[in-house]
Amino acid sequence: MGPVNVEPEVLQAMTRPMITHRSKEYKKLHGDIMEKIRKALDTDMEILLVGGSASIFLEGAVRNGVKERSLGLTNGSFGDRFIEIAKLNGKTVDEVRVPWGKAVRPGDIEGKVSEGTEAVHWVSNESSTGVFGDSTALAEEVRRQNPDSLVFVDAVTSAFAMDLEMKRLCPDALVFGTQKALALPPGLAFMAVSDRLFERSASVRNRGFYTDLAKLRKNSAENYALTTPPVSLMYALDFQMDRILSEGMAARYRRHREMGDAVRSWAAKHCGIFPEEGYRSNTIGVINRGDMDFDRFHSALKAKGYEISNGYGDVKQTTFRIGHMGDITLARLKELLSVMDETLEEIQ
Repeated sequence: MGPVNVEPEVLQAMTRPMITHRSKEYKKLHGDIMEKIRKALDTDMEILLVGGSASIFLEGAVRNGVKERSLGLTNGSFGDRFIEIAKLNGKTVDEVRVPWGKAVRPGDIEGKVSEGTEAVHWVSNESSTGVFGDSTALAEEVRRQNPDSLVFVDAVTSAFAMDLEMKRLCPDALVFGTQKALALPPGLAFMAVSDRLFERSASVRNRGFYTDLAKLRKNSAENYALTTPPVSLMYALDFQMDRILSEGMAARYRRHREMGDAVRSWAAKHCGIFPEEGYRSNTIGVINRGDMDFDRFHSALKAKGYEISNGYGDVKQTTFRIGHMGDITLARLKELLSVMDETLEEIQ
């Protein structure tokens, strides 16, 4: 869901004069950003960036970490996409599927991580269903069954909004982008990379050019990008990271939890929240429609200057979604929920 709202002062940060991506000025900008991201995520892992959407690095993880076989875990559209990416890159993918709205649990993968499973991949926060799974528990179960199996996590709609416990999770690839909880325009993709994945990559053929971790790492070591990055967006990212660190990560996670609670409370008074209890996202609420005329409801909201979204994938016709991530505040979200109540009364 997204791109999300970008605040005017963040957009203004993009208007600084352009610099070449091989200059000393760029090198400082790149290095500062990486230091701030590691601080915010509480990790010492190397962070790589490329221009584009986060899907680039989902592909990059597979191309660098898997020679033949992976295990894909899915409970929604974006887990399916991760599996599709691996298959389209010529990998054999074993699959574990659980019903939409449910979380993938360690018990679901018991006995599934074989000696030949080179990597296991999943989505931490499935935005088609609003399920936030326990990635740490899954990673621990993967390593219990096969310590050599790599762990790849799509954190596109969770990073910088929900605590991923990076030092417990110990992912080999954790992927995110600018257009979600970082509250920036789309255009930059990131991957936190483990030493294990770098080592594995050295023995894998056909890593591509844009996704070759060896090439990316060589440039990153000098605080440069492999190819021309969107420098204006990096100005905004540097500005935004200062704001995020100023807020404090604990406060940021708490704000997102409070927004998630507000949406869940609203949903409970109407048709209910879609995902199962105990695994509900703090960045996106997926709400049952019931007998609501969603198109009419949505049109009325848009006329008042508010935007939500219909459902996605297999639950497109039975749910709708409210995104509450990034720089959205609890007060602004409550304003939306109040207008939604008024609108429902008007169209009944």
